[in-house]
Amino acid sequence: MDRFAEKRRAKRIPVELKLEVSSLFRQDHEQVANVNAPIEVLNVSRTGIGFKSESVLPLGFYFNATLHIMKEENANLYCVVKIIREEKDKDGVNIYGCEIIGFPSILNYVFDDLEAGCEE
Repeated sequence: MDRFAEKRRAKRIPVELKLEVSSLFRQDHEQVANVNAPIEVLNVSRTGIGFKSESVLPLGFYFNATLHIMKEENANLYCVVKIIREEKDKDGVNIYGCEIIGFPSILNYVFDDLEAGCEE
């Protein structure tokens, strides 16, 4: 995933999250349902998410994500992400880069706290 380093607009924070993509969609209303693709989130920033998956996911599609990256038990971030990059790691597993779409700037404090925690 080093190839993505030059494209980052915000600091990436390593996280351990396991999610599942249940459906994908595009702006032209094309949908792919019943995807059920397990993903492992590698890192997150205020502008994007990096994850790996054994499933093949199409570029340019969106999915709804719920991220539990804060310490509070019921504090989740709900967002829409767009798959913008894909490559394979040394084991042949797909590594994806996604852009967070429409993340409200009022929630930037969440990433401020996460970034501060990583620097300690």
